[in-house]
Amino acid sequence: MIKSMTGFGRSEIATQEHKISVEMKAVNHRYLDLNIKMPRKFNCFESAIRSLLKEYMQRGKVDVFISYEDYTEEKLCLKYNRSLAAEYMDAFHQMQEQFGIENDIKVSDLARMPEVLSMEQEPDDEDEMWRQLSEAVESAAQRFVESRVEEGERLKADLLAKLDYMDSLMDVVEERAPQILTEYRKKLEDKVREILETTAIDEARIATEVTLYADRICVDEETVRLRSHIDATRKELETGGSVGRKLDFIAQEMNREANTTLSKSSDPEISDTAIALKTEIEKVREQIQNIE
Repeated sequence: MIKSMTGFGRSEIATQEHKISVEMKAVNHRYLDLNIKMPRKFNCFESAIRSLLKEYMQRGKVDVFISYEDYTEEKLCLKYNRSLAAEYMDAFHQMQEQFGIENDIKVSDLARMPEVLSMEQEPDDEDEMWRQLSEAVESAAQRFVESRVEEGERLKADLLAKLDYMDSLMDVVEERAPQILTEYRKKLEDKVREILETTAIDEARIATEVTLYADRICVDEETVRLRSHIDATRKELETGGSVGRKLDFIAQEMNREANTTLSKSSDPEISDTAIALKTEIEKVREQIQNIE
């Protein structure tokens, strides 16, 4: 299947505690350019997110927006600093021995010492957080790909129609080319009769001139190659996959053959047809720029 480089996908995972939303959109780009905006708490997952997204896309400038909403109060936990409490108690014992005073320290007194007890935010379960985050990212990526495929099918249909039209233009060139030689031979014979005022014509000389003329205007090679490029484009469209770059190269080759055909032509009909071919090839190239 053919995929467009433009696309959109959105997904969210909601629990009683929080909601993770993921949105992604893309425009044309020669390579894959991922721009991820997310809360700082997800920064540790950036490499994993990029690896996951690369399984779903190969080209395009993709903007990914990840948001996080917390429905709970800030999760705090009480931390008891055992080593610091022990240092305080050692100091109290030293003071008792040094000054001969009673050590009347109580638990409540020790608990009020700086940093013995402190409140800290309870750490997130990273494994569970990644499970939910990756589920949201993957779901958005799947919908993103679906939108690309849908648009890609429309591009494919349009390109196939353009290729059919190009084939019809090729028919005109191939039908007209032999007629040009016949007309040139007749004009040449008429001119010789007019100059010599006789019906006696050197057929060998005429044949030589016609052959030389044919060599200058012959576009058989160009039409064969153009037909081949048109068929190759159809085949790539039917095969599908990430074929945008390859199709762009083929379109460049088609344009080259159309240019050569135009430069060789001295016939108005073939010239007009070659111009129409160039115009259609340019339209094809523009559409190919949208294919992944």
